[in-house]
Amino acid sequence: MRHSSILVLSQVKDPTLAPSGRVKIEWARDNMPVLARIAKRFAASKVFEGHVVGMCLHLEAKTAVLSEVFLRAGAEVAITGSNPLSTQDDVAAALSETGVHVYAWRGVSEQEHSSNIDRVLGLKPDVLIDDGAELAIAAHLKGFRLVKRIIGACEETTTGVSRLRAMEREGRLKFPVIAVNDAYTKFLFDSRYGTGQSGLEGIMRATNLLLAGKTVVLAGFGWVGRGVALRAKGMGSRVIVTEVDPVRALEALMEGFDVMPMSEAARLGDLFVTATGNTDIITSSHMSEMKDKAILANVGHYDVEVSVKNLEKIAIKKRKVRPEVTEYKLKSGRRLYLLSDGRLVNLAAADGHPAEVMDMSFAGQALSGEYLLQHGRSLKPKVLRVPEELDLQIARWRLEAFGKKIDTLTNAQRRYAKSWRL
Repeated sequence: MRHSSILVLSQVKDPTLAPSGRVKIEWARDNMPVLARIAKRFAASKVFEGHVVGMCLHLEAKTAVLSEVFLRAGAEVAITGSNPLSTQDDVAAALSETGVHVYAWRGVSEQEHSSNIDRVLGLKPDVLIDDGAELAIAAHLKGFRLVKRIIGACEETTTGVSRLRAMEREGRLKFPVIAVNDAYTKFLFDSRYGTGQSGLEGIMRATNLLLAGKTVVLAGFGWVGRGVALRAKGMGSRVIVTEVDPVRALEALMEGFDVMPMSEAARLGDLFVTATGNTDIITSSHMSEMKDKAILANVGHYDVEVSVKNLEKIAIKKRKVRPEVTEYKLKSGRRLYLLSDGRLVNLAAADGHPAEVMDMSFAGQALSGEYLLQHGRSLKPKVLRVPEELDLQIARWRLEAFGKKIDTLTNAQRRYAKSWRL
C-alpha cells in the first residue's frame, strides 16, 4: 500500500455546470441500491486506503456514483472518459468537486483523449477500471515500470475483453484482468435490457421520429443485438437481423425476426443499427443501395461499424440538421442520416443505460476491484471471470431491492442434485 499526497487536479469544460451535475448524480445514486450497499461497507472498512484507482469509463451520472464508491473507500481516484461524445460536462464538473481527479469533457479530440489517458496513468494507479481496454493497453505500451505496479484491471465491455484476450493469446498481457463484462449480472442485463432501452432512446431523442411501421436492420444478434431487436419489435418495427454466426442467425429467425445478408437488407431498411463490435459492417456498397432518408446508428463500442470515411467519400454535400443528426446527400439525390457521428448513440444522444441496470454492472466493477486487491498479486496474467459467488450475490441484492424473494434448496435437494442415484 502507498499513501498519496497528490494535489487533486482536474480538467473539465466548465466548472460552473456543477450544480446541474450534482442533481443528476443524486438521482442516479438514489436508484442504485446495490452499489449503495457496497459503498457503505467499503466506507466503513476503507478497503482501498492507500491505493490509486484509475478509471476510463463513459463519464455520466452512474459512473460518477461508482467513482464516489472508490473515493469513500479511501482510494485516490482518477477518471477520464472512454468516448469523445459520452462525457456529460455538468457531471464531470460536479465530480471534480468531490476530490476525484477528472480529465474529461465532451468532444475531446483523439490527441486530447490520449493525453487524458496519460494523465490518469501518471498518477500510478494500482487498479484499473476500464471500458474498451484503453487504460490497460496504454499501460502496456508505456513499458514494464508502469505495468509491474498495477495489481490488475476490471473490464466493462465485450470489445475490451476481446482485445485483452488477444493480448493474452500473444503472451503480452502482464497483469490479471477480471472480465466484468462476462458476469451474468452484466451481460444478461446491461447488454440486453440496458442497451435495448437506451439505444432506442438515443435514436428517438436524436431524430424525434416514429419507430412503429419502420423496417429496422440490426447488425449483430449478440446480447446487445437481442435487446435492441426485442425493443424495436415492441415499438412496432419490422426487424431484419444480419449475422455471421449461424447459431445466432438461427436464434434470431426462431425469435420471429427476418434474417439476411447486409447486401440484401440495405435496400429494405429505414433504420440501420450496428451492434457487432467489429469494423466496416456498413460500407459504401451498402450505402449506395439504401433508400432516401435511411438512418444509420451505432450501439457498438467504437465508431468503426458504420464506415464514416466511406460515407464522406460518396457524399457530395453534408449538413447538420439536428444536434445529433448529420445529413449526407449522395450524387443520386438520396439522403442518408448519420446519428452521433457513428459513435455510441445511447450515450452520445441520450443518458446511457438506466441506473437500475448500471447498479448491477458497477457493483460487479466495485466487487471485482476489491477482489483484485485481495488476490491480484497471486493471480496469473490472464483474463478471468468474475468469481461466481460475487455474481450471485449481486443478483440476490438486486432482487432484494426489487422486494422479491426466491426459494432455497433443502438439504435433501442439494444431496439429490449432486448424486448420480435416483
